[in-house]
Amino acid sequence: MSFFLSGLPVWAAAILLVIAPTIAAMCGPILMRRRVGLDRLTSNNEIAGFKFATVGVIYGVLMGFAVIVVWEKFSEAEIAVVQEAGASETIYRLAAGAEPEAVTTRAALDNYLRLAIDRDWPSMEKGKASREATQALNALYANAIHLMDNTPRPPEIFEEILKQLDTITQARRTRIHLSTGIVPELLWMALYGGAILTVGFTFFFGTKNLPAQVMMTAILSVIVFMGLLLIVSFDHPFTGPVQVGSRPLQHVLEDFGHR
Repeated sequence: MSFFLSGLPVWAAAILLVIAPTIAAMCGPILMRRRVGLDRLTSNNEIAGFKFATVGVIYGVLMGFAVIVVWEKFSEAEIAVVQEAGASETIYRLAAGAEPEAVTTRAALDNYLRLAIDRDWPSMEKGKASREATQALNALYANAIHLMDNTPRPPEIFEEILKQLDTITQARRTRIHLSTGIVPELLWMALYGGAILTVGFTFFFGTKNLPAQVMMTAILSVIVFMGLLLIVSFDHPFTGPVQVGSRPLQHVLEDFGHR
């Protein structure tokens, strides 16, 4: 469900997560008024208002926690892509030279970056990794080791190349892991259930001005479900209209790759 909602256009997700629930919530006070009556609902106002304050605070803390978590993980995904691009740029510079081993190493890096852009990103939209990109990374390691074994360069340069390869591997593993989703299923149950209960709690209040009560319920519903829309949009950093792009890798390929 989270993959489905994350992959929708923003307007479609807003209809499903904000507009439709808000319309349903606006019908709640009207139906409750007709079924129970204003007098019985009014008698709940004092005690229900105190309890609703507690419910609202608890759910607000839960939603705030979820928003912070998904934003931090989304930022972590962006940082991982930038680190991967920076490490690739460093390898291009350290593997410079006309030796055949250096040329093949840079060509292997070209191939990996192209496959990461063309295959990894579409695969990560589904929470998976590209096997072709994995094989290209293995080939890059093999060419780098061949470069170290057959060219007379200072050991410090080879050590730095391996360090940057390790950075690429860790960054790729980070983005693949985060592509599967950030919010666990149990937390999703608490968020959706809490949203329904928090908005539904307002049905037990009664005011003489029914249109005003309906509008207050609608405003609360919009705020609550907009928070859920925000969490859904960031839950899968590489899926849907709000995602981490591959532009950093593309820039490196444009600046250093073989044309």
